[in-house]
Amino acid sequence: MTREFTILPSTAPSLLTAKLMIATNKIQLVVFDWAGTTVDFGSQAPAAAFRAVFSAHGVEVSPEEARAPMGLNKREHLLAMLSNPAVAARWHSVHQRSWTEDDVHTMYHEFMPLQLRTIQQNCELVPNLLGVVSNLQQRGVKIGATTGYFAEAANMVAAEAARSGFEPEVNVCADDVPQGRPAPWMIYRVMERCGVYPPAAVINVGDTIADIQAGIAAGCWSVGVCDSSSLTGISATELAVLNETDRGAILRRTADTFHQAGCHAVVETISDLPMLLDDIEAKARLGPGLTPRMLAGESGIRTAVK
Repeated sequence: MTREFTILPSTAPSLLTAKLMIATNKIQLVVFDWAGTTVDFGSQAPAAAFRAVFSAHGVEVSPEEARAPMGLNKREHLLAMLSNPAVAARWHSVHQRSWTEDDVHTMYHEFMPLQLRTIQQNCELVPNLLGVVSNLQQRGVKIGATTGYFAEAANMVAAEAARSGFEPEVNVCADDVPQGRPAPWMIYRVMERCGVYPPAAVINVGDTIADIQAGIAAGCWSVGVCDSSSLTGISATELAVLNETDRGAILRRTADTFHQAGCHAVVETISDLPMLLDDIEAKARLGPGLTPRMLAGESGIRTAVK
């Protein structure tokens, strides 16, 4: 795994928060997303549920169409799919009318039990998550989690993860805040409950564009994980059988998407997160004259995907 440092001044933590971080010289909190980041490699559960609810209404959607709004509050995700011109045209062709708010209400309530069933079928932790969390906790880093899932689904995935040994100190879902991603409120709620500030002492780790946008909006380090990402969209088994060229190409596409969204960094796999944390903390020790440009480099601290 090679690393490089580039510049992203528009999204680097502010000078004030950078100076506050220098006082501690360490990351104090990592906020993880759930599906596609810590559990459910490839984020299969949400995509399957969205495709099923559309199919029940006679409209077939592709995996890419189901995944495009991933990371949003699930009702907003449904709205985003219906607003996709191609999907809207198919809806109109089947129903001979445009979709309405009543359709959104009906489909969302049909989606919820589908989502719960797919979570039960796709709740395995991503490889080496427990080792990464143990490494972070040994450093004194607190662990939080956020999700676009509604409360019942968020509680279910947390319970399933706990049975496998992963228990964040704080778990916040879209129902807990006035607005889900890309708004920063879930991250702020985790920071508040963990007693951690400033935002530059926080890393937000996710697998979707909405995750990256929420981290940037919160003013913390915003990091994308590639191999398990919904953007990559395949299972660990499917990824493992790819040859090196094809595997590299698909992961680079995911990394490029994260960078286009403005992330500070990408990691190929969650296992690389401790190494990235070392990089960030090393930059934080440069001295009191540190500026956001020096902290983030030209486009942020990045662990490059092979």
